[in-house]
Amino acid sequence: MTAQRHLSSRHKTILEVDGLRFRDLDADGALSPFEDWRLSPAERAADLVARMAPDEKIGLMVISSRPMGISQHNKDFTSHDGVLDEQHLPIKLDPHTSAGIPFEGTTEMIAEKHMRHFIMREEPTGARIATWINTMNEVAEQTRFGIPVVVAANSKNEAGGFKMGGTPEDQPFAQWPGTLGLAATGSLELIESFARHSRAEWMASGLRKGYMYMADVFTDPRWFRGHGTFGEDPRFVAAAIGTIVRAFQGEDGLEADGVALTTKHFPGGGARENGTDPHYAEGRFNIYPTEGSLEEYHLPPFQAVIDAGTASVMPYYAIPSAEKSATPQGRVTDFEQVGFAFNREILGLLRNMGHRGYINSDSGVLSKMAWGVEDLTTPERVGRAVMAGTDMFADTNDVASVREAYLAGEFTTQRLDEAAQLLLAELFALGLFENPYVDPERADEVVANAEAVAAAQEAHRRSVVLAKNHDATLPLAAADLSGKRVYLELFARDLRVKELDALRSRIAAAHPEVEFTTDYRGADVAIVLIAPFIGSYFEFVGIGDLAIDEHSHVDLEKVRRIRESVGILVVGLNAKFPWLLDGVEPLADALLIGFDTDWDAIVDAIFGAFSPSGRLPITFPISAEAVAIDTEGRCASPNDVPGFAKEQHMDGRPYVYVDADGNRYELGHGLGYEG
Repeated sequence: MTAQRHLSSRHKTILEVDGLRFRDLDADGALSPFEDWRLSPAERAADLVARMAPDEKIGLMVISSRPMGISQHNKDFTSHDGVLDEQHLPIKLDPHTSAGIPFEGTTEMIAEKHMRHFIMREEPTGARIATWINTMNEVAEQTRFGIPVVVAANSKNEAGGFKMGGTPEDQPFAQWPGTLGLAATGSLELIESFARHSRAEWMASGLRKGYMYMADVFTDPRWFRGHGTFGEDPRFVAAAIGTIVRAFQGEDGLEADGVALTTKHFPGGGARENGTDPHYAEGRFNIYPTEGSLEEYHLPPFQAVIDAGTASVMPYYAIPSAEKSATPQGRVTDFEQVGFAFNREILGLLRNMGHRGYINSDSGVLSKMAWGVEDLTTPERVGRAVMAGTDMFADTNDVASVREAYLAGEFTTQRLDEAAQLLLAELFALGLFENPYVDPERADEVVANAEAVAAAQEAHRRSVVLAKNHDATLPLAAADLSGKRVYLELFARDLRVKELDALRSRIAAAHPEVEFTTDYRGADVAIVLIAPFIGSYFEFVGIGDLAIDEHSHVDLEKVRRIRESVGILVVGLNAKFPWLLDGVEPLADALLIGFDTDWDAIVDAIFGAFSPSGRLPITFPISAEAVAIDTEGRCASPNDVPGFAKEQHMDGRPYVYVDADGNRYELGHGLGYEG
């Protein structure tokens, strides 16, 4: 007997057929195939697309950041008791047409532009997220076919993840280590726990689409986004990202209680030209100077997510450089010199690898980051991308250009229907046509719940890597510290005195057995915590210098003075890059490394609350010479090869950092207190 699906309707009526209930979304009093949840998502999508007008299909092909009503300061520009932002604003001119692209209010986007995909950038409470998404779905339910809204967000559950803005009322989801930190645990079981706990928070809040996670392999040590990867080992990255997809979406494909993932950034963003990034023109090329590197190192994680059934894949902005690459690269015989979202060859490879979901461009490919197609008009760019295989354009509401491209014949009706069917199939699979609503009160109960927070704290502990422990300096046991004073220092970008004071107070409260001092000149032991930082997400600021010093927001001279004043110096490093350690490590008796890991966990390890078990997910370079760039722009170590394998391509020159105790800081290195 067929089990009844749970339905929720606020405007459309419910039909009863064969003793079962269905939503009458087209309000015709009869059960249409797209309303019949007994059919497959693909069958339902095909039926609905056949009923839709071109404009209704076109609206599905964009996904736009959409501010919430709580972010609108003028409440006259809101609706539904301040929940929806309705302000209609002009935004900057299109450089190719000199025409202003309007930014409409929420209701206009849904009801008139037929948009159904939005990106949330704020970090509000779970209840506010749920109320906002529910309200948008009430608007959508009243349209001709009642097609539901789906809201996406960037990853929300890792410390140090990409976030825009912030308010005093923010309530973050449970904060786990960064993805490199998760990789440092080496545990697929823990990564699955991370994804399942996170999925529950997303589901409860009504967030059903994630722009996450990165299947990229971290091969150039200066890449600004490398800290968002799962490291440099293609096999582990593949296993981790496959585990993530199944845990978020469902073991056997996208489920009605799952979160659809858009896996990034095909065919891998790690092969940067000297660490530069395609968010700016200077970094617009992926380069593959090493024969077979694309196939050997960069594609395996994407095959894993395809096999796991990822809902969609996001191509990167970059152009694959034919000039600076060894070709052919496995199945790619000759690089087409356009960005990946416009690249028939690369998107054809993605389909040939078995991807059956939709292809979702990265943000801005129609405007700022239209690499390789800069001379085309915006509608021509749309057509080029759609005919290459792109189904959706990210972070734009430019429905007009998609419509113009279609009417001008830049892409075919067949491709329009293919894209619409793929996009709708996801909404059907998620069960949103049956029930697009969630309970706001339950959202606040689930977000950052005690069980998830406890699991996250355990993950922070397991992410700590003990890289150096000269003469068994650690752990600093209470008996060893009797009569001694401990000084705690922190170096980080934009650090405020009150933040350092708060950290010192918290650490002191957690370790009452330790006598702390705020003057290193009177201390016996010093713990120096450092979080170096360089680079910019959107702006070229020069080739990254991986030295740890003043330019990376660490007062190295002060670290040296502290070293001269104390008998024992312990350094805790939170790493976003594989930094050059030659300025810091020789000063330290012990060195611990985390990756967006809580400082509390690192300090707990220092005092012996647990024995560190983390292992390096990336390899640290031996010196500036190992990543130096010659006059022709070539790096001394290949940009497209992981750190653990670089020495195979360096004619006997070293790449791996070796500390004063002889420890090699390569993939998998990590010590413990047991031996």
